[in-house]
This record gives sequence, structure tokens and C-alpha cells, in this order.
Amino acid sequence: MLPGFYLPRRGRKARSAQLIFAEKVASLKQKSFKQIGEIFEQFVPNKLLKPERSGTMSRRRLFTKENTFWSFFGQMLDADGGCKEVVRKLQSYACLKGIKAPSSSTASYCIARKNLNEQMLFDIFQHTASRGENVAPATLLNNRRVIVVDGTGVSMPDTPENQEIWPQSASQKPGCGFPTARICACFSLESGALLSYAIGNKKSHELPLFRKQWSTFKRGDIFLGDKGFCSYFDIANLHMQGVDSVITLARRTPVSNAESLKKLGQNDLLIVWKRPLYQDRLSYSENQWEELPKELLLRQIRVKVRYPGFRVREFYLVTSLLDAKRYSAEELSELYFKRWDVELFFRDIKITMGLDTLRCQTPEMIYKEILMYFIVYNCVRRLMYEAAEKKGLEVRLVSFKGSLQAIRNWEPRLNHENMGRAERFKVINDLYGAMTDVPIRQRPGRSEPRCRKRRPKTYQLLTLPRHEMKEIKQRSHYRAAIA
Repeated sequence: MLPGFYLPRRGRKARSAQLIFAEKVASLKQKSFKQIGEIFEQFVPNKLLKPERSGTMSRRRLFTKENTFWSFFGQMLDADGGCKEVVRKLQSYACLKGIKAPSSSTASYCIARKNLNEQMLFDIFQHTASRGENVAPATLLNNRRVIVVDGTGVSMPDTPENQEIWPQSASQKPGCGFPTARICACFSLESGALLSYAIGNKKSHELPLFRKQWSTFKRGDIFLGDKGFCSYFDIANLHMQGVDSVITLARRTPVSNAESLKKLGQNDLLIVWKRPLYQDRLSYSENQWEELPKELLLRQIRVKVRYPGFRVREFYLVTSLLDAKRYSAEELSELYFKRWDVELFFRDIKITMGLDTLRCQTPEMIYKEILMYFIVYNCVRRLMYEAAEKKGLEVRLVSFKGSLQAIRNWEPRLNHENMGRAERFKVINDLYGAMTDVPIRQRPGRSEPRCRKRRPKTYQLLTLPRHEMKEIKQRSHYRAAIA
């Protein structure tokens, strides 16, 4: 009514609807995926997640570098593990904050995930590996660090790009199989942390992949492996680095008492291995063969299996630990029985977390997906160790699957912007208590055959490309025919 007349009002100036909406959007961008980071951000270096100065991952968008990493991290933790799950979480958070939910399309997230630098992810993995190993003091074999090594296989979507690097088995018809990759990994036997890994295809043996990881070992370490790693070349080279080995005898005839140098105890012999003859089919060069010592002084221990349910009743251990007083035969045989823990480590990653069947369509993203699985695994292991230390338990008594279930269900409790420091500390303590309240029962010698009681459905196998298959139903079985 009075143009040009202005009467100043006391108090704060009213905010426009546009300003309020902009602040809510900014809050959403900053907090959308960080709730899972509230648990694990102490294990991941924050400097690696800062926005780039220029180029990709430099602009302040919804899927920033930090948000994309934590959403990728949470995707590996989820029971579903799909990209759509990440978008649904974002929509749920938007509804909680009273903001219009974003689109259900996964395109933006997938593009942002592709822009994550693989070297950055590898640096984070190395950080989690070193941090996870340093927290656990060595208590095995005169406080020496034991590194257990094994290999496994994973499959991935059947795309031409994946088939080119990881071809399927030659016995499978085109379009009827999946690309398969081989992974050889080194784990800390004490903490369960994954220290290093190497990836190959179906033609890659575990030994060449293992040799790429020799730098993981430090002087004074002990290498623990099964009969697949029984190699003169590897034992000799590791010994020159100051690393001792404990492996199962394979491809060589056990040395008898008469052929041994000395009898150290019952079923415990001091033996000599001669350097094998060089052959062209060996995986190392002739120059490398000439650098090997002409003979190795080793111990051979005959181990009788006391527990039922094992495939063998006895086996032979070969080790470079020659002092029978410091490293008794019984202690070494018990150490080898703990080698089975590496099978459980792989089960945790492959079955419990879902690494067994990868989802990405290109080799570039396959490498990133594997890296992210290993980062998440090491972070969960570190959290298990802290929870076990707080409870006064051994970390091997804490269930990995139970810990993963607790983390999945505690994540929404951290999704509150106004949560105080004391309340957050209490939530984390409750999480630790949930992870350790039911320790794993130890039942040594219990037989658990790898058999399934429930029968699978009688679906036919895909023996032709899918567009050529025709399903013919015959009561209790199926028969395939060409369409």
C-alpha cells in the first residue's frame, strides 16, 4: 500500500522457499551415503576421497567422489548387491528428509562408479591391508607372522569383453558358459586380513600368481600353503628372502629314514632336496634356475590324522624350520590344521558377501568390483577385531556372517543428521556387542561333508545359446531341442 516505505523488523530475516529447498538438497548431497562411513571411515584415508581439482569427480554433484565410494562400499555389504539397491537407499533418504525423491534410473550412479580411479581404490585396499595386519600381534610359532596362501575361482557376466580376458572352459559351447577368473591371495592367519592378491584366467596356475606377491612377505615371516605350492623354486627363493615355508609334500616321493641325514624325532627327519633338472615347460627361465642353490636342507614330518572325516589318514609336511626344539613337529602339524582357515576366509568373501558371481559387464569394472569386495572384507575384519578386543575374545571366535548381518541392520540407525557424539558412540558400542554376543562354538574334529540336503529343481541345462533353445517339459525331467 505504501511503495518505497520500508520498516525493518526485528529477528532473523525470513528465508525463501527456494533457499530452504537448496539447503535441503545440499544436506542430501553431503549425508546421502555417509551413514555407512560413520562405521568404517576410520579405516579409509579421507584424503583419497576428496574431490579432484579438475576433470572427473571434481564437480559437487549428488554422486561426488566420496558419495560414490561409500555407495559402492554399501553395495558390497548389501544382501542384494544390485545398483538399484543404492538408488532405493537414496530415494528413501530423500523421503525421510522431505525432499523430492530422485529418479529410479541407475545410470547416474553407474557412470559415477565407472569414473572412480582404480589406482585410488588400490591405494585404499593397501591401506586397509596394512592397518588390518598391524592391529593383530603375532602369537604363532615364537611370535612370527604366518601368511597363508590359496587360490579360488570366480565367474562373471557372459560379455565379449569379459570372454576375451577370462575365456570360459573349452568344454562349454559358446553362449552356454561364463567367463571365469582365478584369484590367488595372501591372508594373515592371525587376523584374517587380505594382504595381497593376483588375478589370472583359466590358464593361470596358482604358483605364477603367487610369485607376483612375494613382496608381501617380510624377513621372519612364515609361508603356509597346501600341496599346490610345493615347489623347489618357491621354497628356495623365499628362504633367500629370510622367509620360512610350511607346505604339504607333493610330486616328490617321501624320504625314508635310511635316506635322511638325521632323525630329529618320531616321524621327523632332516632331509636334502636336490635341485630338479631344468625343463622347457617350467614356468621360470634357465637363468633363474641357475641362480637356485643346488640343494636345500629341509625337514620332513609325517603327520597322522587323529580326527575323523578327513580325506587322508596321513600326510607329509615339508618345512625350512630346522630347529626341532623351537618348532616341534606337533606344533607345526597343528599350524597346518589351521591352514583350513583360508578356506573360510574365501567362503566369507565369495559366499557370504557374494564375490563368487560378479555383476559388472566390462573388465575395467570387474577389477574395481573385486577391489571393492576386498576393501569391504578388510574393513569388516578390522571391525571384528576391535569388537573382539573390547569383549576379550579371540577374533576367530567372532562370526563374519553375524557381523555382516549386524552392520547391515545398524546402518539405518546412523542415518540421523542430528545424532550427537555420545549417542553415536553408544550405537557403535551396541554394534560391537551384537557382533560378539554369540561366539562361534569350537568343535574340533567335527565332520562337515560338503553335501547339500535340499535337492535342486529339475531344470534342464543350457546346452545351446538361449535364443536357440526350446524347452520341452516331460513330467519329472526336461529335454532340450533346437528351436
